[in-house]
Amino acid sequence: MSDQDRANEMTGGEALARMLMAHGAGPMYGMGGFQLLPFYDAARRLGLRHTLINDERCGVFAADAYAKVSGRVGLVDATLGPGATNLVTGLVEALNAGSPIVAIVGDTHRAHSWKNMTQEAHQADILRPASKEVIRVEMIERLPELVRRAFMVATTGRPGPVVVIVPEDICHDSHPFDSEALVADERYQAAPALRARPDADDLAKAAALLAKAEKPLILAGGGVHISQAATELQAFAEAHGIPVAHTLSGKGAIACTSDLSAGLFGRYDRIANAMISESDCLLVIGCKLGEIATKRYTVPEPGKVLIHLECVAEEIGRTYAPTVPLWGDVKAGIADLDAAMKALGSNAASRADWCAQVPVRMAAWRESARERLESEETPVGMGRLMGELNNILADDAILIADGGFAAHWGGLLYDSKKAGRGFVPDRGFASIGYGLPGAIGASLAAPDRQVVALTGDGGFNMVLGELETARRMGLSPVIIVVNNAASGYVKALQHLMYGEGAYQSSDLAETNYADAAQALGCRGIRVEEPGQLAGALREALAEGGRPTVLDVIVTRDPAKMLPAADNRAVKVKKGDRVA
Repeated sequence: MSDQDRANEMTGGEALARMLMAHGAGPMYGMGGFQLLPFYDAARRLGLRHTLINDERCGVFAADAYAKVSGRVGLVDATLGPGATNLVTGLVEALNAGSPIVAIVGDTHRAHSWKNMTQEAHQADILRPASKEVIRVEMIERLPELVRRAFMVATTGRPGPVVVIVPEDICHDSHPFDSEALVADERYQAAPALRARPDADDLAKAAALLAKAEKPLILAGGGVHISQAATELQAFAEAHGIPVAHTLSGKGAIACTSDLSAGLFGRYDRIANAMISESDCLLVIGCKLGEIATKRYTVPEPGKVLIHLECVAEEIGRTYAPTVPLWGDVKAGIADLDAAMKALGSNAASRADWCAQVPVRMAAWRESARERLESEETPVGMGRLMGELNNILADDAILIADGGFAAHWGGLLYDSKKAGRGFVPDRGFASIGYGLPGAIGASLAAPDRQVVALTGDGGFNMVLGELETARRMGLSPVIIVVNNAASGYVKALQHLMYGEGAYQSSDLAETNYADAAQALGCRGIRVEEPGQLAGALREALAEGGRPTVLDVIVTRDPAKMLPAADNRAVKVKKGDRVA
């Protein structure tokens, strides 16, 4: 062995750490075990930013939010067996949401596999349907190549999570790696790493349909943010006089304060569903048209002229057959559509009346919502909470919305004041428990922006231990716990379906979460009246170096727990899903 070979000899764990750093790796979250100890030791020596998480699922949630906000690859690791299986829920969120993640997972020593090794499981089989690709390292010399592969897959096409399984002997053994092997292509540090353009003939057809439309409407999904295309979309809408409605994940595709913003569409909406019905040409951008966005496949109504721009060909036509499919990257597709429409001559002036209706209708909606946004009712109304967030949060603030009704209330009533990802719901899998770890990831992705998480008490109960993680890291997000002493979404549905008093396994014990936060060394503020909200929120945002929990006591009336105007008046037929 040459002196050069000896100089480059290192454990597989160190090669793994060096490859992550070669990709400009950001923060990483995990919980170690014996199998990955050489990686942990190398991370310590080399300065890879790694943080112990208290639950591996929360590690993926944090990595997912980091990826959503920054566009960069989120990183997480787990030991074999229960560590690996704890990743599943977060990986599915990232898979469905299009978040680029690389997850490093330890595994048994290959010489002893399938001999009842401690914590051994068919983990590759378990993780495979939860991820975009599973890569198991079988030869130590291939480790750098396979890590490069993981970053390439995670950041191209629809981005997603890639699992790299590293057996114990691969991580602990040594190999004389060539210096040239431990390098990375910087384009795969963030998504989208590669952009494909739609077919030219299809673009021409789409541009012609849009150019002649009198009442066109854009339906924007989370793919706009995955493509980093919000600024371009808003400019396109303004140039061509096309209003924009959005999904929960697509909020911020255009500023909610823009005169062209038609707000949320689908299960809950402001004015958008009516405009969809009236539109003569729909341009769907980066949206899968799933159940919530389509109000269980009833919006848009059949027979619409519809153009669908999407980077995953398999999503086009899955729930609604388009008139023209555009398979390609959102940002590139918008640029090409813009050029094609300008070549045909602007038709924006002819749509002035259509566009002018948007702020008029929106003003009427805001007036109808004013009573809720400014409500003085006690306990605090959810509408009033959202109204205070709209009034106080900075234009570039980030609101993390947990699963359940937190996302629905936020999606309907919260205003993103700038184009871009300022509203981050976990709509890939809509799992509750995302709020707190999501706030950790967002705080690391955007340290100069206000980060506020909206979570229910049920979701907060699942992940309360991560307050210790956030405090240990010196992060200062604001965690708003919507305290209704219930699994509120389920209780509201039970009320809706079966009537008053028909509640089963949906109540929680009355808990003071401000006291719990204080006990964990964080700031805790309890809010019991609407007049306390603004001051408490400003106080929490000013806190530095540790998280603050706002324990907001909201209604215990299940008839008021959902964003419908008053679900006590809703008539539900068998098979309906109205909330």
